[in-house]
Amino acid sequence: MADRVIRITTAFAVIAVAVVAAIISYRHAYELVHSHGESGTTARLVPFTVDGLIWAASMVILDASRRKQPAPALAKWSLTVGIVATVGANVAHGLNHGLIGALVSAWPALALVGSFELLMMLTRNATSRPAPVPSERAEVEQSPEQAVLAEYFASLDGPGRPLSQRYLAEKHGIDRRKVKQILASTEQHAPQ
Repeated sequence: MADRVIRITTAFAVIAVAVVAAIISYRHAYELVHSHGESGTTARLVPFTVDGLIWAASMVILDASRRKQPAPALAKWSLTVGIVATVGANVAHGLNHGLIGALVSAWPALALVGSFELLMMLTRNATSRPAPVPSERAEVEQSPEQAVLAEYFASLDGPGRPLSQRYLAEKHGIDRRKVKQILASTEQHAPQ
């Protein structure tokens, strides 16, 4: 129970800081874009493209992490570029007030990125439970059909959609139709 309370209160704190930082960072970026010749809809939307890029890249990295795959290079690059752009825009906004003004203006962007990445860490940690260490004997005795079923049922406990038949077929070297039959047979024998 204590772990759950810690995670929930941490999530609320991270979200609160992210919302406040996002509002301030957006205002700084908007004023910078507006002061450099853009107006109207363009000036209002450009700041969203920066933070939207950070969001999208982080989601792709989170998805790769959940699937235990390496993060795509484009996602890492996009996250880096987005962070540099949002911090740079906030620093540029505050430069008129000297070094201290630039640092003060940069803080909301750093707080936004930091709190967002903390939220991603909470999400990754909540979805990834340590896998039990199987014994060598269990690995030898488990058939491909049992491995498919075990992995499929494990994916039902996590957030998001269950593993696809195509993924299971490729991973276990079984024909996709065979995977479909395995999964269908368990649905027929399930208690109603």
